[in-house]
Parts: sequence; C-alpha cells; structure tokens
Amino acid sequence: MSKALGMIETRGLIASIVAADAMVKAADVRLIKKEKVDAGLVSILVEGDVGAVQAAVDAGKYAAQSVGVLVTAHVIPRPDDGVGQMLVKAPKKVEEKPKPAKRGPKVKQEEPPATTE
Repeated sequence: MSKALGMIETRGLIASIVAADAMVKAADVRLIKKEKVDAGLVSILVEGDVGAVQAAVDAGKYAAQSVGVLVTAHVIPRPDDGVGQMLVKAPKKVEEKPKPAKRGPKVKQEEPPATTE
C-alpha cells in the first residue's frame, strides 16, 4: 500500500455514514472499508495521496462530530504492505444449512367417537 491510509471511528452508524460521505466529497480518496467493531463502534477507512487523505479525515471528523460521536481519527502516510494485507479479508465460506429431516406423510388421527348421554 503506497498511498496513505485514513481512519475514522465513530459511535453509531449514522455518524460513520455522514463522515464517509464528507470524506469522499472533500478530497480525491477511495473508500476501502467500513468495519463494525463492537458496542456501536464503526470504523471507516479511506486511501489516497497523503494530502488528500489528511483533508478527507479532517472533513470527516467535523462531519461526524456534527451529527454524532467521533471516537478517534488517524492518518498513516505510506503504511507498510503488511497493513494492507491485514485489511483484506479472505472471502467468507458459505456454510450450507442442514436440511430438515424428511418426514413421512401426515397421518390424520381419528377422533374418538362422540358419546351421547
């Protein structure tokens, strides 16, 4: 990864969407990942040239604070290739759900004869 990596973490989905929108509109950056962390934390990652990423993160921070809670933001200029590989996840294997056991035809139970008194 020869470009810069910009990260913003917010509490709540709406603040992260607003931050991501502001980031891609503010500078020539590419949105590379949205990660739901835990307990309402959402991380947004962008990449691009160092100056563009810094401008995008600044815009995203302001936008996130205006509608929600900004937890943290950071820019890594020219991150190591290992960081880029860490961000790329292997595709998830789709597990087949076990099929329900086949049952025989439904047998209608006979009702006991009605007794009259």
